[in-house]
Amino acid sequence: MAEIKADTATHQKQLPVTVSESDISEQKPQKPKRVASLDDFRGLTVALMILVDDAGGEWPMIGHAPWNGCNLADFVMPFFLFIVGMAIALSLKRIPNRLSAIKKVLLRTLKLLFWGLLLQGGYSHAPDKLTYGVDMKKISGAAFCRIALAYLVVALVEIFSRGAQAKDLASNWFSVFKLLMGASVLVIYLSAIYGTYVPDWHFTVQSNNGTVQLTVACGMRGKLDPPCNAVGYVDRKVLGLNHMYQHPAWKRAKACTENSPYEGPFRNGAPSWCYAPFEPEGILSSISAILSTIIGVHFGHVLVHFKGHPARLKHWVMMGFALLISGIILHFTHAIPLNKQLYTLSYVCVTSGAAALVFSALYIMVDILGLRYLFLPLEWIGMNAMLVYVMAAEGIFAGFINGWYYDDPHNTLVYWIQKHIFVKVWHSKRRYYSGVSYQEFCIYWAYTGSFKFYRYRVANLDNVEF
Repeated sequence: MAEIKADTATHQKQLPVTVSESDISEQKPQKPKRVASLDDFRGLTVALMILVDDAGGEWPMIGHAPWNGCNLADFVMPFFLFIVGMAIALSLKRIPNRLSAIKKVLLRTLKLLFWGLLLQGGYSHAPDKLTYGVDMKKISGAAFCRIALAYLVVALVEIFSRGAQAKDLASNWFSVFKLLMGASVLVIYLSAIYGTYVPDWHFTVQSNNGTVQLTVACGMRGKLDPPCNAVGYVDRKVLGLNHMYQHPAWKRAKACTENSPYEGPFRNGAPSWCYAPFEPEGILSSISAILSTIIGVHFGHVLVHFKGHPARLKHWVMMGFALLISGIILHFTHAIPLNKQLYTLSYVCVTSGAAALVFSALYIMVDILGLRYLFLPLEWIGMNAMLVYVMAAEGIFAGFINGWYYDDPHNTLVYWIQKHIFVKVWHSKRRYYSGVSYQEFCIYWAYTGSFKFYRYRVANLDNVEF
């Protein structure tokens, strides 16, 4: 993960000692210091993910936006990709051998794909059901596959171009290679999303009367609405409807339900596309997501090649505000709407700009002002991100708690707390979900904190996976 030597040497009084040559040869090189602010940023993003996963259903304003817009949950994925980019720049600089670096990147990519298929493919049914197993007709890798793709592409470009990039950064504030790569990704994405013709399409749903076939009328190109966008079309053709997410956020849209932005029964006469699946981590949108990682790599390069806190912060803050303002202008001028499902350019700009500013703030507080102790819970979680993800976001820990029941599998401790404390006493399920998020955060803080002391890392993935 993120490691870098401190820019200023600590001045300590040296005692005269005599060291033999054999002792010197046996001494191991001192390990570079970790960038605590990046660990904190990763931990903050994991904590945010836990919050929106647990409470997003009851608090729609922090859950994913039904379509256009950007709620709190919509910052989680781009924050992770931004952190991946920074980690690439910081970790690969310590591997001068190109072949070794390529092997490391390929191995980590395979690990990410494995964990994605295992955890997000539906193998574990936790926390609601005490069963496991996945229907191969419906398996998917979702978010992990997106992270793996972005990591693989950007890391390989970093390996083959880092010598020239170092020269570019010495005279320019942004590497020509990153500009070319970002421009290439953007051209491919925009050409596909605006140039692909989307024909009418059909799908089947199960109803009380049996199987019903529904038709969505399109016959157009360049649309960014739910039924006729190119992102969904490509996923339907390549992945197939069975491998797409069956409960997309658009089912909470005003066109679909009267309870919008809450979930609820569909309104009478709801459009047919409301019943269809949609993959929020699809193929075309994952290509666009590479841009978030490229921006993160640039921030990592600034941290490595620019000496002194003022110079680093100047670049980071200026670029963060530039991205944020550009994205807002694109959205409110109706040029390109903010949309997480499509991973539009305005969405890339706003979320990457926000990531830049949040990281800059953490860097000031932790690495400059030395307030590291205030953020230790986030740092510990950030250093064990994979462990916390497996236990919290994928419901393994909650499934373990739900596994203890009395008389009936549904009469679990979690259900008892929800019914007798939050519903009967506070008359609120929302406070229950918020309480669960806070409880999980405290538990994982204590849990991962103990791993910090024992220097334990799960599968050695915590360095770059998020």
